[in-house]
Amino acid sequence: MLATVHSAALQGIHAEPVFVEVNANEIGEPKLILVGLPDAAVKESDDRVVSALSNSGFCPPRTRTTINLAPGGLRKEGPCYDLPIALGYLAASNQLEPGALDGWLIAGELGLSGATRPIRGALAMARLARRLGKRGLLLPARSAEEAALVEGVQAFPIESLDGAVRFLRGETDLRPAAGPARRVSARTAPEGGVDFSEVKGQRSLRRAVEVAVAGGHNLLIIGPPGSGKSMVAKRIPTIMPPPTTEERLEILSIHSAAGRTITGEVSWDARPFRAPHHTVSDVALLGGGTIPGPGEISLAHHGVLFLDELPEFKRSALEVLRQPLEDAEVTISRSAGKVTLPCGFMLVAALNPCPCGYLGDAGHQCRCTPAQIQRYRGRVSGPLLDRIDLHVEAPALSIRELRAEDDGETSAAIRERVVAARARQRCRLGTAAGAVNARLSHAGIRRHCALTPDLGDLLQGAMERLSLSARAYDRILKVARTIADLADVEEIAAGHLLEAIQYRSLDRNLFH
Repeated sequence: MLATVHSAALQGIHAEPVFVEVNANEIGEPKLILVGLPDAAVKESDDRVVSALSNSGFCPPRTRTTINLAPGGLRKEGPCYDLPIALGYLAASNQLEPGALDGWLIAGELGLSGATRPIRGALAMARLARRLGKRGLLLPARSAEEAALVEGVQAFPIESLDGAVRFLRGETDLRPAAGPARRVSARTAPEGGVDFSEVKGQRSLRRAVEVAVAGGHNLLIIGPPGSGKSMVAKRIPTIMPPPTTEERLEILSIHSAAGRTITGEVSWDARPFRAPHHTVSDVALLGGGTIPGPGEISLAHHGVLFLDELPEFKRSALEVLRQPLEDAEVTISRSAGKVTLPCGFMLVAALNPCPCGYLGDAGHQCRCTPAQIQRYRGRVSGPLLDRIDLHVEAPALSIRELRAEDDGETSAAIRERVVAARARQRCRLGTAAGAVNARLSHAGIRRHCALTPDLGDLLQGAMERLSLSARAYDRILKVARTIADLADVEEIAAGHLLEAIQYRSLDRNLFH
């Protein structure tokens, strides 16, 4: 007898429909034959399914059984087909009414005892089920909780194979899972116990960070060791506004596809902060694999990607950032297929002014030769610098500044201004996820960043003196628009423009 179960295959951060077709009681020796372009984890499903059926009190296959994962041209990976295969076999062998499977999208890994285990991509599957008009999803309990974040479709938590069968037979009743977002309270304290009030001195750096976060701009911090570059960067999440509902779903979809929600690594109401080591590979940074999946830049979507010691990263790894920084998405092509992943992150990079770190520091003598300094600076290309909106110096702190007892401004106070500036941008640009000044198109720049003739002449003179590119011209206007938003004014004034220009001076003076 033939039975069909509806499931899904994860492609990037999206799910595609998969039909699990099970034909039991065929003539031949008793074994499971799995076809449909499965990977190694899927091929191992037959052993898990047979043990789960036996240990759950069901009759395992005693004849030849063929399982087809359709469409056959779509590569399948992971153990998420265990539960639909088991239920399909029960329906095909008359141990479960075939009509009981109608209208459900089912996925889940099975242990040998028949207990379910969470899977990757539950959010994507919930979106697929809603698009296909399914009556609901049957998923492992933790995955169902994740899928419940998607409105318009119900996800039922399945603890075991036996529990799924009893539910489908109508012998037990299950309540739909409640999404974690419904239980999250508003954030009242900085994450990890850190706060901007702990940062001594560095007033200009703190101001630049506030401007960058308010508009979603990329930031480059240049300073000697111990000047607080990393300390400030790690406190950036404490002043970022909480994600909107749509942004939260996008963030969780990416982390769900990467499997990070299974282990509980992801906070349901926080923006991501990713800080890969400088030995990270191109694939780990950009994303990829046999079946393309998200890398660090996608895991930082709607959050921060912090690259400490920027020149120490491989040149090839840095250069792959160019297109994602411009388009906020990356397309990865592999033999298994092509996927497009979102990566609208805020880049924060830190570096020393020279290999020893003390060039220009009055308290230490630089030991680097001109050739060493040139090689060090040359590791960061001009095109990449052009895509970083703000460049700011973090000078070494004096002992007096370090001993000062007066705390700086708290993260809560800075975040209040940032949230107000983001609210003005939403009123101007719409409520779409990631609608910030840093993402303004050329048409948006002409509309929202218009300058008076005098200010236009001022900017032209600065561009010619600093030999900046056309890309830098657009980014100066975007930063000036953000500074005006922080000041709660609609028109860009001379002070806003001058502050934006001075944030671009380091790329030419220091690196060229």
